[in-house]
Amino acid sequence: MRFTTSALLLGAASSAMAYEDQKVLGGNKPSVGSVGFDMNVDVDSWLKPLEEAFGEFTSEAKAVWDEVAMLAPEAVAEFKKQVIGRKPKPSTRRPDSHWDHIVKGADVQDIWVQDENGESRRKIGGQLENFNLRARKVDPSSLGVDTVKQYAGYLDNEADDKHLFYWFFESRNDPENDPVVLWLNGGPGCSSLLGLFMELGPATIDKNIKVVNNPYAWNNNASVIFLDQPINVGYSYGSGRVSSTVEAGKDVYALLSLFFHQFPEYAKQDFHIAGESYGGHYVPAFSAEILSHKERNINLKSAIVGNGLTDGYTQYAYYRPMGCGEGGYPAVLSESQCESMDRALPRCQSLIKSCYESESTWSCVPAAMYCNQAMIGPYQRTGRNVYDVRHDCEDSSNLCYSSMGYVTKWLNEASTMEALGVEVDGYDSCNFDVNRDFLFAGDWMKPIMRYVPTLLEELPVLIYAGDADFICNWLGNQAWVEALEWPGHDAFAAAKMKGLHLASDKDSAEYGKVKSSGNFTFMQIYQAGHMVPLDQPEPSVDFLNRWIAGEWFEK
Repeated sequence: MRFTTSALLLGAASSAMAYEDQKVLGGNKPSVGSVGFDMNVDVDSWLKPLEEAFGEFTSEAKAVWDEVAMLAPEAVAEFKKQVIGRKPKPSTRRPDSHWDHIVKGADVQDIWVQDENGESRRKIGGQLENFNLRARKVDPSSLGVDTVKQYAGYLDNEADDKHLFYWFFESRNDPENDPVVLWLNGGPGCSSLLGLFMELGPATIDKNIKVVNNPYAWNNNASVIFLDQPINVGYSYGSGRVSSTVEAGKDVYALLSLFFHQFPEYAKQDFHIAGESYGGHYVPAFSAEILSHKERNINLKSAIVGNGLTDGYTQYAYYRPMGCGEGGYPAVLSESQCESMDRALPRCQSLIKSCYESESTWSCVPAAMYCNQAMIGPYQRTGRNVYDVRHDCEDSSNLCYSSMGYVTKWLNEASTMEALGVEVDGYDSCNFDVNRDFLFAGDWMKPIMRYVPTLLEELPVLIYAGDADFICNWLGNQAWVEALEWPGHDAFAAAKMKGLHLASDKDSAEYGKVKSSGNFTFMQIYQAGHMVPLDQPEPSVDFLNRWIAGEWFEK
């Protein structure tokens, strides 16, 4: 069955175009040339009103748009349909009496302390006055997800009507000393509760919609926060709008600041931010936002990205090799398709380069539209799982994974939502509108890798990749980390790949390779697709525990 990656399960690259009645999250989209797709797109006639939102539409930009409108008319037609102001999710805010804790950002900002020089300063920096945090203890017996202490609630940006849902689980081991991890799924627009129940959380949901314990959960030795962001993802809601990684990072900083203020027993622990797929955007930018505040209560110690999209210019060059049999698995694409992708790559990279140079919407959007059609489109049309070159798509209605449907059904049960204090009338696993907002604001192709050298001055950074993924494949991830310009570049390039074995069994089979130098580490994980903890649960918790313990960097 053919399908579109207009909204990807855990982030990656959206084609934002349709082929032959392919199914997307919102249903069927019209085929190329059918009603709704104007093949004679007059770019000037409908882009002018958008200049106020996105800046001046220069003659150079118009020339690029005219070209892309000719080469990828379906993609431009989709952009044309973009709606600027959508109805928010139906929601009912619970009374303050429902919550065990309410933290007002304005009160936190009013806390002043004296520094070592006797001068007064705010205890926690940043613009927090419009934010509040609500938290309630979750009764473990009510849902059976885990027996550990849990909190769920919302971060509210009252000024912009944004309400982000989170679910916190204490470590199963030693919560008074174990670190805290924030986990972020990608999309953009996909819920981190998918990561909770499909990958690395304390439980999974089986085909009978029953909770099943996960012995390889990441909270075995760390407390973990799962966050639905940006707004209108998962259980989050609001009439506000977020369409860039930088904007989203400010909300995440506020959530962490208020959470650790309310629960200072976790603030003293090491904190690690982790994510996958579009997390390749989120994690570097959010880490940079945290570090930009000198006065903070977030003890950030490392950044972790799994199968991420971080440097499009470098990574898009590896779609052809991965799809054509050079990534360690048999070719999915034909020789003619591979040759077509080879021919398209120079133009794709020139468009991405223009985006990198200007970072304007007018440059970055056509780069995403053209490159996604030319470099991802051929693979999409095969019906193969874009997240795993080893398999066909098993369930197109749930982005190739039947288990995603199980999770969505359980999270939509009334008893689940009541136990968590949810304020929306239903759960959406992925929100296509959010995905499209980020794509059509130009966020997709931004040069996120530019954050990484600065991070490496202060933090260890881990990039890991399952080697059966196509959409954010290991070849592209290894290429961008090796190409990154930073003071430790030469030493990292010279570092040797070493085998990874389970720490608990040195004689176990090699499950991957690792190279590390200075604060930078790269891992290739064997026989794993886009979601490494799903396919390799024991190895994933093994390298996570060893990473947070400082095996590949000095704590």
